[in-house]
Amino acid sequence: MVKKLTLIIGFIICLSSCGKDYVYRIEGELSNLEDQTVYAVFEKENYKVVDTVVCTKPGQFRIDQKEAGFHCVTLFFEGKARWVTAYLESEGTVRIAGDANAPSLLQVKGGRINDKLTAFKKKLAPLLTELTRLSDALNSKDLNDTIKETEITARLANVNRQLGEEAVRYVKENPDEEASAVLIQSFFSDPDDTRKIDELLALLNPRLKDFYLVKELEQYSARAKRTALGAEAPGFSVRNIYGNTVGLDSFPRKYLLLAFTAPWCDMCQTEDLYLDKVAMKYPKERLDILLVSLDDDPDNVREVLEKDSIAWNLVTDSAGQATLLVDLYNVSALPRCFLIDEEHKILMKTENGVEVKRTLESLLDD
Repeated sequence: MVKKLTLIIGFIICLSSCGKDYVYRIEGELSNLEDQTVYAVFEKENYKVVDTVVCTKPGQFRIDQKEAGFHCVTLFFEGKARWVTAYLESEGTVRIAGDANAPSLLQVKGGRINDKLTAFKKKLAPLLTELTRLSDALNSKDLNDTIKETEITARLANVNRQLGEEAVRYVKENPDEEASAVLIQSFFSDPDDTRKIDELLALLNPRLKDFYLVKELEQYSARAKRTALGAEAPGFSVRNIYGNTVGLDSFPRKYLLLAFTAPWCDMCQTEDLYLDKVAMKYPKERLDILLVSLDDDPDNVREVLEKDSIAWNLVTDSAGQATLLVDLYNVSALPRCFLIDEEHKILMKTENGVEVKRTLESLLDD
């Protein structure tokens, strides 16, 4: 009897999966979508798969993924300027619907995490609507009024504060939900201050310790602490564009300004960061500068440097060395500067050239 029942159940499962040639199916119905191309990035541990689909009807699309084991999929649309993430707990269909101009309000249904997050967003719809309106106003090309921009920025900060408070409330009330980990990541991922992440992770049910997002948040916090103010600067050994090995020990008994830049970043230019003035003002016996550029063409860099009156000590990404340092120093945005003292302690990290200049003046000007 048991064997017969097992065969019947197996037959039913076989019938239900017959003709199904996908593991995950993402169905979308977005209103006000101007660009009909949608990009999907499926993610699991250290692995991503990118898919592209063109809507069959305005705003309507379907993406089938045949490979199993993915944690989430992020859909990018409107020229990749807007996006929404759906979580893939099990095989099946996820449906995404709503206004493409308000991605934070999109309804994502299918699976426990998605349903919980959608209910959370529905409850906070007025705040999320205001967030969208203020963000669009702040990013408007027509915004030329400094006073109005300051006012919008202040109101936007207040809305974000209120949303953060609601996220904290949800985590405290739902410590056993995976959706709580998503909210921690969404609202409190600050590479310069992980206190809130640590505080909220401690509230989660221990059974969530193996949830992939909890692991990622713990790793994120550990990386951030690695470059916290006062921490010992992570050691490294790389080669500069002249083939010389460079590490922290290359700068004994002096301050080191470690500056991460990129050729495509307007704010990363040495003059904007005051690095040219700093290099001319302070002798190398007191301060040295190491530039780390996300540029994989060292020959082109050498040509540019030949025209510069300053002999920059520079590491490029020709052998993945800049990428290695970006990860080691948890650099989340460019430019980013670290001031390291004679004992290899991190004294400052900033993207502001004025702050670099003022900090060095207070330390090194007699």
